[in-house]
Amino acid sequence: MTHRQILVVFSGLMLGILLAALDQTIVATALPTIVGDLGGLNHISWVVTAYLLTSTASAPLYGKISDLYGRKVVFQFAIVVFLIGSILSGLSRSMEQLIAFRAIQGLGAGGLIVMALTIIGDILSPRERGKYQGYIGSVFAVSSVAGPLLGGFFVDHLTWRWVFYINLPVGLAALIVTAVVLHTPITRREHRIDYLGATLLVAGVSCALLVTVWGGSEYDWGSMTILGLGAAAMVLLGLFLLQETRAAEPILPLRLFRNRVFSMASAIGFVVGLSMFGSIIFLPLYLQVVIGVSATNSGLLLVPLMAGLLTTSIASGQIITKTGRYKRYPIAGTALTGVALFLLSTMSPLTSLRVAMSFMLLLGMGIGLVMQVLVIAVQNAVDISDLGVATSSSTFFRSLGGAFGAAMFGAVLSTTLASNLTRLVPASALAGVPIDQLARSPVLIAQLPPETHAGVVQAFSDSITLGFLVAVPIVVVAFILVLWMPELPLRDTTGRRAVSTEGEALPEMGV
Repeated sequence: MTHRQILVVFSGLMLGILLAALDQTIVATALPTIVGDLGGLNHISWVVTAYLLTSTASAPLYGKISDLYGRKVVFQFAIVVFLIGSILSGLSRSMEQLIAFRAIQGLGAGGLIVMALTIIGDILSPRERGKYQGYIGSVFAVSSVAGPLLGGFFVDHLTWRWVFYINLPVGLAALIVTAVVLHTPITRREHRIDYLGATLLVAGVSCALLVTVWGGSEYDWGSMTILGLGAAAMVLLGLFLLQETRAAEPILPLRLFRNRVFSMASAIGFVVGLSMFGSIIFLPLYLQVVIGVSATNSGLLLVPLMAGLLTTSIASGQIITKTGRYKRYPIAGTALTGVALFLLSTMSPLTSLRVAMSFMLLLGMGIGLVMQVLVIAVQNAVDISDLGVATSSSTFFRSLGGAFGAAMFGAVLSTTLASNLTRLVPASALAGVPIDQLARSPVLIAQLPPETHAGVVQAFSDSITLGFLVAVPIVVVAFILVLWMPELPLRDTTGRRAVSTEGEALPEMGV
């Protein structure tokens, strides 16, 4: 394909990624208004959790199915499912309906990013892929800023339902572009879908995520519900692994783990997702509560983070294409991320906005050096016939880490916030005000008397920055894992194998 043809195809793929990325940020702004309209405050977390469960658990399925049926049709299927879920979510008349329709939306979202990355692997060699990865990073950068802005605009001037309806023109454009310009080869062959494995994987991951979401909030960690879900997750995932050794067409071929690059990159992706995404989702809350900016402006203030991500992602991609070397970038990225998270953990209510934004810039630069490079490493290391399932599996582990990280750091916040409020604020000052309502209403905090306001802000600051500090040793683990990951010569074609028929990696390159 010519450079111009590649850019045209990228436009369709980027629209698909934009759908999933934008939805992760735009809904958060509208949640308080949605609860005010539909009721069901005690179910608000499920609006996010239902989407998270289905999108994370379905990601590996798309990769395997696309290996059997072709990328284009599966990518378009994911877009259609996502749009159906979006329409139904916008038409919801109760919180229960919204949760169910968000789950449908998540089923489509699970395939959007995975299939886009897989198609990129089809049309570009690993060596060429580096110079185009900045385009993908730009989508996440735009969505991180545009999401809160659009969400705030729709809530203030239209209705929260447009948070979901806005997906329709974007999704239709993605369908049209991919239908016209995307032409990927389909190898027709006999196949058998591992339905039992898919069911066991979805059920096992769902139980594991529910443990982290419900534990310590909805139920005590030692309750029968949490213990039962934990036991069910272990049994179901154990049965899934057993099924994968027997299935003719496994959803997650266990032989891939014999490839050191794939296994190490999957582990790194999980740990990186756990630390990075689990901690940075609380940055908007810190900006709103501690620094005192509006919800819309908190999205704008994340621009330094996205600028850092975009800059290093583009720069490292260009250099990777020229040199064929990639391992040094995730090494530098994980180190820089650890430093940035530590600096974020030192913030207090006295920290200036300029200093906080400089810390976010460093964090974005670290993330930009890691994420896309891991995808390139995996796609370069596996047989071309496993490209779809390897890409989706690698993305799955990263998303799973992010899901567990969000739940883990949420537990850190809720647990420490209660004790910090008790320590810093007289009980009578917050009589009748639930803590979760404080966390979701910076406006309410701003209206508190000066003495009470200072104590509440300090309590939130101490609790959120502790989450950043907890993330530091987790990033250190990712740094060590990257050091152990082999570096293979990058292919300069889309079809030549990077592993032998026995699954052994080609000779490594030095760091």
